[in-house]
Amino acid sequence: MDIGLLIIGDEILSGKRQDRHFARVIEILRTRGLELAWAQVRGDDEIDIADALIWARTRGDLVLSCGGIGATPDDRTRQAAARAFGVPVERHAGAEALIVRQYGDAAHPHRVLMADFPRGAGLIPNPVNQVAGFFVEDCNFVPGFPEMAWPMLEWVLDARYPHLQRRSATAEYRLRAVGTSGEGDLLPLMEDTLARFPSIRLSSLPFRGDATRPRHIEFGFKGEPAAAAAAYRHFAARLAAEFPVEIETLDAPA
Repeated sequence: MDIGLLIIGDEILSGKRQDRHFARVIEILRTRGLELAWAQVRGDDEIDIADALIWARTRGDLVLSCGGIGATPDDRTRQAAARAFGVPVERHAGAEALIVRQYGDAAHPHRVLMADFPRGAGLIPNPVNQVAGFFVEDCNFVPGFPEMAWPMLEWVLDARYPHLQRRSATAEYRLRAVGTSGEGDLLPLMEDTLARFPSIRLSSLPFRGDATRPRHIEFGFKGEPAAAAAAYRHFAARLAAEFPVEIETLDAPA
């Protein structure tokens, strides 16, 4: 099951507000041995959001969606979710009770609109103001406010998907090759490493260099710890023996 992130809001696309979710979600996933497969930013357009959800459903992905579930007319994520799942939007009694308990008489007539979810939705608890998010199947919807969204996403992963977590199943080891002429010269070594260790993922991130740092490439070897460590050692040994570069250790196996 791949994990995808939807970041919803016209204000993100217009540049009026800077996204803070992308980097944080990557970190939340990483601490659980998980990683992000894709991310999309969508405006507050009901059909556009629904199309993204339908696409993700056809892939069988776990979706984390941030934003657009408020009570104002421009928030269309709940309606988009209902459209994507082919169900109506209706008042969720449990979500309404939480809002009334939190706000009393001030819950009506507007705040209770945030209890309108696609039929059959489950609740995602909000530790900040008790206004719940919701989930339908494997699509999970939380507010755009980071102080609410991030603990709610952690709840989603820990309460709904503990079976996906692989806290110690993978490791990544990294090194930096300083002074290389470019990735092209190292392609045969990268291909040889992947052929020898097909279960690992090899990443290559080149830097052109500037006044403070020479040209270099950062390499990563990610996978089951023993395989990733063996790939790292193989690559580093051949790199040192065959290429006139300086090797800087970033994360090395013990």
